[in-house]
Amino acid sequence: MTAFPEPPSDDYAILYLENTDKELPLKLNQNMRYAYFKTIARGGKAIVHSCKDLHLSRTICYKNLRPEFADDPIEQKRFLREARVSALLQHPNTVPTYELGRNNKGHYYFTMKLVSGYTLREILDYRERYDLKQLINVIIQIANALEYAHSHRVIHRDIKPENILVGPFGEVLLLDWGLAKVWNADATSTEIPEDHQFKSNEKISSITDSEKLQGTITYMSPEQIKRDPNIDFRTDIFSLGVVLFEILAGRPPTTGETIDEIIYQTTNETPERPSTLTNAHVPALLENVAMRCIEKSIDKRMSSCAELVRLLEEEWS
Repeated sequence: MTAFPEPPSDDYAILYLENTDKELPLKLNQNMRYAYFKTIARGGKAIVHSCKDLHLSRTICYKNLRPEFADDPIEQKRFLREARVSALLQHPNTVPTYELGRNNKGHYYFTMKLVSGYTLREILDYRERYDLKQLINVIIQIANALEYAHSHRVIHRDIKPENILVGPFGEVLLLDWGLAKVWNADATSTEIPEDHQFKSNEKISSITDSEKLQGTITYMSPEQIKRDPNIDFRTDIFSLGVVLFEILAGRPPTTGETIDEIIYQTTNETPERPSTLTNAHVPALLENVAMRCIEKSIDKRMSSCAELVRLLEEEWS
């Protein structure tokens, strides 16, 4: 069995007395709290940095909107929702959020725990190095995070290998709640306007961020593709089922060169079973679970992430 790879060492990982016992200034200037910024990721709308929190002597993650979107009211609302959903969902398999604020220009930012490791996408790129039990454990932990979120009436809507992080100490984290759906107390919901569209017959490999439908099409449920206003937590079960299918088969249940091909397959065709797509041994229980998760009819789909966890913890080898 191959252990998950260890990430590069963190310069601030070792604790020293000069970090723990340093006095705080009598007057604290919030605009001087964070320093030593280093960009670690650039998304379509936001930038993620690592930086030093001078008050707590630790390196953290700092996220803010790109300059061209910093004053956009729709993007601001989406950013606020992501920050607060991330903060309110306090679970071992979610990333802790520390602070939401405005910088000296009045623009939003929020800070989080800086996590290191490898995404499940990076791990699946070297699938042959990993034991199936390790990968199923990742699915179990993500399912636990989703069950927790669903119990708080939040659906993620962007489950994919790129949003699952595996750390060097066995931690598994579900990232990026930017597309989360929440409801009002009276069960109504107000969607933030979508500004992304897929171009019909566009090659998947050539689509830019501004042309994408929200989420990643390969992992979307039929109801998410159709933008069903009554979408519920079972869309996350479908997406996690696609990830499980990919672990078993070595590829997602739908493949194609164009968006239209993926949409048609997802909404109309029953995929082949994983065991027919690979020479590797596929345990029957895991295959059946994956196929139940990706049922096109939500009423035939796995009923909850709790049920998914229960089945995956059974003896299947």
